[in-house]
Parts: sequence; structure tokens; C-alpha cells
Amino acid sequence: MLALPMPEQEDLMIESVPGIGARQIDGHVESDGIAHPTLWPSMLYSSLLPIAMAFFYCARRVISRKKDVLHQQSEDFKKLQNVIPKKKKGRKPVVNRHSISGGKRHERNSQASVVKVIDSVKEDVTDRRFLTPNPFDNNGTSTYGRKIGRMVVTNKEIAKGSNGTIVLEGNYEGRFVAVKRLVRTHHDVAVKEIQNLIASDQHPNIVRWYGVEYDQDFVYLCLERCTCSLFDLIIFCTSSNEVTTSGQSQEPPSIARSNMELLSNLGSNEELDLWRANGYPSALLLKLMRDIVYGLAHLHELGIIHRDLKPQNVLVMKDRSISAKISDMGISKHLDGDMSSLSKHATGYGSSGWQAPEQLRNERQTRAVDLFSLGCMLFFCLTGGKHPFGESIERDVNIIKAQKDLFLIDHIPEATELISGLLDPNPNMRPKATEVMHHPLFWSAEMRLSFLRDVSDRIELEDRENASDLLEALENIGKAALDGKWDEKMETTFINDIGRYRRYRYDSVRDLLRVIRNKLNHYRELPKEIQAILGSVPEGFNSYFSTRFPKLLIEVYHVIRSHCEQEETFHKYFTSSGF
Repeated sequence: MLALPMPEQEDLMIESVPGIGARQIDGHVESDGIAHPTLWPSMLYSSLLPIAMAFFYCARRVISRKKDVLHQQSEDFKKLQNVIPKKKKGRKPVVNRHSISGGKRHERNSQASVVKVIDSVKEDVTDRRFLTPNPFDNNGTSTYGRKIGRMVVTNKEIAKGSNGTIVLEGNYEGRFVAVKRLVRTHHDVAVKEIQNLIASDQHPNIVRWYGVEYDQDFVYLCLERCTCSLFDLIIFCTSSNEVTTSGQSQEPPSIARSNMELLSNLGSNEELDLWRANGYPSALLLKLMRDIVYGLAHLHELGIIHRDLKPQNVLVMKDRSISAKISDMGISKHLDGDMSSLSKHATGYGSSGWQAPEQLRNERQTRAVDLFSLGCMLFFCLTGGKHPFGESIERDVNIIKAQKDLFLIDHIPEATELISGLLDPNPNMRPKATEVMHHPLFWSAEMRLSFLRDVSDRIELEDRENASDLLEALENIGKAALDGKWDEKMETTFINDIGRYRRYRYDSVRDLLRVIRNKLNHYRELPKEIQAILGSVPEGFNSYFSTRFPKLLIEVYHVIRSHCEQEETFHKYFTSSGF
């Protein structure tokens, strides 16, 4: 073929793929050099465009996936609402539904009638239920499961509730779950529990709900899988301590093997040490009790009364750390609008031995019923499974008569003070959950010392010569806080050391606080002998003074709360979570 003559022009470069080179239009030899600089923007655009498109595609997929999950949960909830027990086929019950937005309190939406009847479901249920080897059984045992919708539920029972309710191991969309199976006649209980689980979702101390399935006989709630209940953990650790002391276990071999499995899931013996040698709760036990309080405060903030708090309904699991989660809200109630209490005829009852006296008398119920149950649970934890109202056969009678016995926690004044308030027969006198969150029982050693030091600094501002209500109130607790002269409870070496700098009144609370503050502020400057006496900061230092003056902290706490609670210095001790 003959080529037409080209007009005279400058040689132009055509961009080529790197490594292949560029060729000239006039037919010069191809080169493997770099493309002409003026064509770099085009090459850069060509390279980045696919990356940008891939990024936006992935982002759309993630967002779409989240929307699908939320939509599916909504559809699950609607599906459960549309399922009516056979016994109620002729009725059109009304289901209360709550809108969910943020973490704020949820108001009741307009009531929606259920329009589907179980007999109108024409699908072949046997197609949705079939035996299959359990795909997530690591032990190679012959556990089998049934596939129901997106869930596989095994026949391995892990817990049991009332009214025929059991909890089975299961798998929901590839996630290990606990499957709570309720009989269809308790459909309303399932709806109520899901409503309150959705409202409190995402809180770390509330068990999460993932979905719901059903068949002709049962409703299945797919819940967050935990290791054991708080009851199991406390009893297990108490038994372990008894084995360590006596050298032999009283448990049957099957239970012992189950407990060993529990131990391996949560941690070693050291990690599960719940009580110190002096009888005080360990850091782990304090955290678990604080988790319960946090979860309860969240429910009460949403207007939800649990009404069945007990150790069996608090679950324990290990993620980054061991934590406790409130579960089983089947008889919980939601306070609508500005309501502060339920009617006297509220349906559903709590568990014997853990109910507040007003529940036992079938009187009006407020959030305070949960606080009473919380007091019983905290005592249970601190004492390794004991109950403040005695043995199970007599508890309800003693609760009605307000006959409690707290002698087992007398050595922990903060616990005695808090639990006494929680178990007050008058519900109006019990502290609120948010107040319990900030109680000194849950303070770390560092926070205890910080509080006493701040109190000492604050007291120094008071004039000794003129009358001071704060100073007078502080000195009035001397008998309870010091139980005599404080120098008599300390080593002679230590008393001689502090006497080198100034003279102290050994019956003065103010002077004892000054000693604690000065030695804490100048700890590194102290002689090695004095440091050895006081122990390391903060644990040893705090233990030195708390064992000698066990009531000092709680007595000073009450004085400061009465006189200085609103002062900025003390906000972190009364209104914030400074643990």
C-alpha cells in the first residue's frame, strides 16, 4: 500500500506501556525510553482511575451490607410479630413497638395489628428442619443440629429457664450463638424481649440479639454466646477454693470436667482469683460487679425495668477481657413517657429469693425493684454464693420481714454501707443505679488515695480557729473512722519518722489525712525502711491504711458528699466514671 505524504511537523510521541517504549509517527525506530513529559497526566489518570473505582465499589458494598443487616433484623422482628400462637388464632392482638434511634430514650410508636395467622403459612416446615452434622463441633462428638432458616440449632442444652424455655448451642449466619427456644404460646414474651434487646443493643454489658427464627412449635431467639452465668462462675471459684483448702473435690466427675472446660475458656486459676487473702474482692470481681451496675444503669436510662435480676441471668464471657452481661429480659417492662412505675397488676413475676418486697406483695413497681435484686447479687458475689436473707427455703419470708444478715461483709465497710442501702425495705430510700456506679466500693486503690489526698488539701483551707461546719463534721467521725488513737495502730519507726517534721494530734482525722497526703506526695524521698513499711504505691500504700482504718474512706466520703459534692475538685468522685 502506498502512503500519502505527511505534512511537515514536529515529531510527536505516542504514550506507550512502560517497558515497551514509545514509537515516533514518522517511522523512526521504537525506543524503550520514558514517554514525553506532556503525556504524564494522561498516564497518571489511567493508573489511578481503576483504583478509585475499586475503592468506591468496595465502600458501596460495605454500606449496602450494613443496610442489608439492619433491614434483615427489621424483617426478623416483623416476622416474629406476625406469628400468632394457635391458641390465639381467633384474636387480633396488639403489639407495642418501639422506635430505635441513637442511644436516647425510645417512645412508643402507634400500635400495629398482627395480620398473619399461623395456619395461613403454607410452606412445608419439614423442608426447613433436617438433621445435619454440627459443622462447628470441635470435639468430634455426635452432636446434630436442625437448620431453620438462617440458623442451625444443635441438641446440646446449655441452660434452662421457666415455662419450658431452654437455651441450646447454635450457629447463625456463621456466628456462634446461644439459641433461646420458647414455646409458641409465649410468643408475646419473645416480642417483648426482642424489643428491649433492640433498645439496649450495642451496650457492652447487655447480651446482644442477632436474629429470630420459628417453626410450628417454637420461637428461636439467636443471642450472643457467652461462656457461663455469673452463678456458675461464683460457685465454680468457691468450689476451687474449697478443693485447694481440703485437697479433694466433692463434685461428681462429670461436673468437675465441665468446670475444667469453663476454667480453660475464661483463663487460669490466677486469672479467675475473685477474692484476696484478706477477704476483699479482687480487681476482676470488682469489674464484674461494676459491669452489672453499668448494664443496669443503661436499662434504667432507657426506661426499662428488668424485674428478674439474679446471678443466673448475668452471663460471663471473655473477649479482650472477662466481662459480665445482663440477659433474659423476658418479663422486663418499659416505662412509657414520664411514667416512673408500673401498675399493681403488672404481669410476670421474678425469681423466688431475688424479688424486692414490693414485688412479693404485688405492689406498684419502680426501677427500685432492680436495685434490691442488685443488692442481693453483690452480696452473693462478695461472699462466694451466700444470700443476705438466708437459705432459699426462707428467703421470701425474710425479705417480707426485712430480716437480713450482713455479718459476712462486716470487714468491707463500703460494701456494708452500699448493700444496706440497696436492701432498704422502702424503695424510695434505695440509691439509683447511676449513684451506685460511683460508689467507693468500686474505686481502685489509686482513686481511693487520690480522694483522701484531695480531701486533705481541701481541709487545709478551713480555719482551725473559727467555727467550720466541714471541719467539725470531719472530726465528729473520729470515733467510727479511727476507733481510738491512730498512732497506736502504726509502727513505732513510722511514728518517729513523721514526728521529726511536726507534731500531730493522734485523735484527729484531719491530722491522719495530712500524714497520708504528705507521705504519698513525697514517697520517693522517704527512707527505704519507711517505704518497706508502707508498701508500694498505690496497692501496698492503700492497703497499709485501709487495713488499719477500714472505715476511714466511707466515713470521709459521707462528710465530703454532704458538704462539697458540688465543688469542681470532687466531681470525678460523684458524677464521672473515674475508675
